[in-house]
Amino acid sequence: MQANLETLSSLERRLSITLPLDKVNNEVESRLKRLARTVKLHGFRPGKVPMKIVEQQFGGQVRQEVLGDAVQQSFGEAVKEKNLRVAGYPRIEVKPGEKPADQFEYVATFEVYPDVAIGSLADAKIERPLVSINDAEVDKTIEILRKQRTHFHAVERGAQTGDQIGMDYRGTIAGEPFEGGAGADQTAVLGGGQLLADFEKNLVGMKAGESRAFDVHFPADYHGKEVAGKEAHFEVQLKQVQEPHVPAADAEFAKSLGIADGDLEKMRADVKANLEREVRRRSETRLKDQVMKALLDATKVEVPRALLDMEVERLTQNMRRDMEQRGIKAAQIPMPKEAFEPEALRRVSLGLILAEMVKLHKLDAKPDQIKAVVQEYAQSYEKPDEVVRWYYQQPERLREVESLVLENNVVQWTLSNAKVEDKPTNFDDLMGNAK
Repeated sequence: MQANLETLSSLERRLSITLPLDKVNNEVESRLKRLARTVKLHGFRPGKVPMKIVEQQFGGQVRQEVLGDAVQQSFGEAVKEKNLRVAGYPRIEVKPGEKPADQFEYVATFEVYPDVAIGSLADAKIERPLVSINDAEVDKTIEILRKQRTHFHAVERGAQTGDQIGMDYRGTIAGEPFEGGAGADQTAVLGGGQLLADFEKNLVGMKAGESRAFDVHFPADYHGKEVAGKEAHFEVQLKQVQEPHVPAADAEFAKSLGIADGDLEKMRADVKANLEREVRRRSETRLKDQVMKALLDATKVEVPRALLDMEVERLTQNMRRDMEQRGIKAAQIPMPKEAFEPEALRRVSLGLILAEMVKLHKLDAKPDQIKAVVQEYAQSYEKPDEVVRWYYQQPERLREVESLVLENNVVQWTLSNAKVEDKPTNFDDLMGNAK
């Protein structure tokens, strides 16, 4: 085998490889002989098909397979010999022009991984959020949990804001029904934003069993284009009115949160522990985001186009899958690849930087670190031991945890080499709660 390397650009390379055909021909002959022992053709007993016929029937296919194997093996050997790190997949082409009858020549064009020189992080400024969990945060969380467990009871009075109503309705525009304008046994919470305000105001005060007719004007910017800006006439029959009941923070409520004996102090301690765990996670995420930005700002990376295209495709497929899971027919929606390129560029650049950081500073994930993360994940489940076993049953699950540990190691190294300022942070600000 002969291999000639050309540099086409900073990352693009071309290998011209020449293979002797005698090895290819010998392998083709060997495979055809093995095939002849088992091949079945009409009119011949198994193993009795003449070699000439076997060659006529299968020679072309076998030759292509042998050449494919030879190209793959020789390319791998040439890359190793030239000490190249191939990014993505090579483009293989048979070399054009006259060539000796006893040689096979092809050209492989590909990109290589860039050399990554990590920039200085000495001047990087990172803010570490400090949040304390006190009784007010615990009380607020318990209140949220109570409201999440709201249940409704039927009442005989007129409907008011906060009630859940059940109804049948029928709407027309200029005397004609329209799509989405009718429904049976529909439920909604008044004031919950599920109904058009102009429609909902006419339901206030109605009792179960009552009927009412009224007109509704659809806003010009209404999402339903066919009715936007138009006036509709509705006939509504109210079938039920139910008022909300928020459970008291008592022993039964504590049991519903997994406190077997209903002890309220244990419930508060459990809520606080969960909050502290979530605060720690949010703080780590905010720190990680700052570290990744500092690394990107400090280190400029030339990204191979092959890796960028692969990441764009991965992001596109993820978007389509998420849309399909939400019931949206993603196949009918155009997704221009350039829309995904900025995020793809950020992800690939970070991947290259993190890999170099891990290699440069020996930040590999240790088994005890992986185990600690798995155990922390498991604590938020009812049966932690089963969750831990689930992770360790499949290597690919642990690889996801390993990637996280590697990122955490890079974050910790960066924090020890950058300017970190502790910043007292409001609980709601960290959690992203609206005021």
